[in-house]
Amino acid sequence: MMKKCEILVVCRHPDILATVVRLINNNPEWHATGCQSDDEAVKAFMLTKHNVVLIGAGVEAESEAKLREEFIALNPKVKVVQHFGGGSGLLSAEIYGALQK
Repeated sequence: MMKKCEILVVCRHPDILATVVRLINNNPEWHATGCQSDDEAVKAFMLTKHNVVLIGAGVEAESEAKLREEFIALNPKVKVVQHFGGGSGLLSAEIYGALQK
Protein backbone atom coordinates (compact mmCIF):
# COMPACT_ATOMS: atom_id res chain seq x y z
CA MET A 1 0.00 0.00 0.00
CA MET A 2 1.31 3.42 -0.97
CA LYS A 3 1.91 5.94 1.79
CA LYS A 4 -0.54 8.84 1.73
CA CYS A 5 0.63 12.37 1.00
CA GLU A 6 0.53 14.25 4.31
CA ILE A 7 -0.91 17.76 4.05
CA LEU A 8 -0.98 20.32 6.87
CA VAL A 9 -3.65 23.01 6.55
CA VAL A 10 -3.27 26.23 8.55
CA CYS A 11 -6.39 28.40 8.59
CA ARG A 12 -7.85 30.80 11.14
CA HIS A 13 -11.53 30.18 10.29
CA PRO A 14 -12.88 26.91 11.82
CA ASP A 15 -15.64 26.35 9.23
CA ILE A 16 -13.33 26.90 6.28
CA LEU A 17 -10.64 24.75 7.90
CA ALA A 18 -13.08 21.89 8.42
CA THR A 19 -14.26 22.12 4.80
CA VAL A 20 -10.74 22.18 3.35
CA VAL A 21 -9.63 19.22 5.49
CA ARG A 22 -12.75 17.26 4.47
CA LEU A 23 -12.19 18.00 0.77
CA ILE A 24 -8.54 16.94 0.95
CA ASN A 25 -9.42 13.75 2.84
CA ASN A 26 -11.91 12.85 0.09
CA ASN A 27 -8.85 11.99 -2.02
CA PRO A 28 -7.72 8.47 -1.01
CA GLU A 29 -4.07 9.41 -1.73
CA TRP A 30 -4.05 12.35 0.70
CA HIS A 31 -4.33 12.85 4.46
CA ALA A 32 -4.94 16.33 5.88
CA THR A 33 -4.38 17.69 9.37
CA GLY A 34 -5.94 21.06 10.17
CA CYS A 35 -4.65 23.67 12.61
CA GLN A 36 -5.95 27.11 13.54
CA SER A 37 -3.00 28.48 15.52
CA ASP A 38 0.66 28.81 14.60
CA ASP A 39 1.77 26.89 17.72
CA GLU A 40 -0.62 24.05 16.95
CA ALA A 41 0.63 23.96 13.34
CA VAL A 42 4.30 23.78 14.33
CA LYS A 43 3.58 20.98 16.84
CA ALA A 44 1.62 19.00 14.23
CA PHE A 45 4.40 19.54 11.70
CA MET A 46 6.99 18.20 14.12
CA LEU A 47 4.90 15.06 14.82
CA THR A 48 4.28 14.07 11.20
CA LYS A 49 6.42 14.36 8.10
CA HIS A 50 4.20 16.56 5.92
CA ASN A 51 4.74 16.81 2.16
CA VAL A 52 2.69 19.97 1.68
CA VAL A 53 1.59 22.85 3.90
CA LEU A 54 -1.43 24.86 2.76
CA ILE A 55 -1.69 28.28 4.33
CA GLY A 56 -5.23 29.53 4.05
CA ALA A 57 -7.87 31.96 5.16
CA GLY A 58 -7.01 34.59 7.72
CA VAL A 59 -3.34 33.79 8.28
CA GLU A 60 -1.58 37.14 8.57
CA ALA A 61 1.43 37.82 6.31
CA GLU A 62 3.78 37.99 9.30
CA SER A 63 2.57 34.61 10.63
CA GLU A 64 2.78 33.08 7.18
CA ALA A 65 6.41 34.21 6.75
CA LYS A 66 7.40 32.84 10.17
CA LEU A 67 5.61 29.52 9.57
CA ARG A 68 7.11 29.14 6.10
CA GLU A 69 10.61 29.77 7.51
CA GLU A 70 10.10 27.34 10.40
CA PHE A 71 8.61 24.55 8.26
CA ILE A 72 11.40 24.79 5.68
CA ALA A 73 14.05 24.79 8.44
CA LEU A 74 12.52 21.58 9.86
CA ASN A 75 12.05 19.95 6.44
CA PRO A 76 13.72 21.64 3.44
CA LYS A 77 11.75 19.43 1.02
CA VAL A 78 8.30 20.54 2.22
CA LYS A 79 6.18 22.52 -0.25
CA VAL A 80 4.45 25.53 1.32
CA VAL A 81 1.63 27.04 -0.73
CA GLN A 82 -1.11 29.57 -0.18
CA HIS A 83 -4.67 28.42 -0.51
CA PHE A 84 -6.76 31.18 -2.02
CA GLY A 85 -10.17 29.61 -1.56
CA GLY A 86 -12.47 28.57 -4.34
CA GLY A 87 -13.84 25.15 -5.14
CA SER A 88 -12.34 21.73 -4.67
CA GLY A 89 -10.92 21.82 -8.21
CA LEU A 90 -8.72 24.79 -7.34
CA LEU A 91 -7.72 23.15 -4.07
CA SER A 92 -6.65 19.97 -5.89
CA ALA A 93 -4.77 22.02 -8.49
CA GLU A 94 -2.86 23.85 -5.74
CA ILE A 95 -1.84 20.56 -4.11
CA TYR A 96 -0.93 18.79 -7.36
CA GLY A 97 1.02 21.90 -8.43
CA ALA A 98 2.99 21.89 -5.18
CA LEU A 99 3.76 18.18 -5.45
CA GLN A 100 5.17 18.58 -8.96
CA LYS A 101 7.63 21.34 -8.05
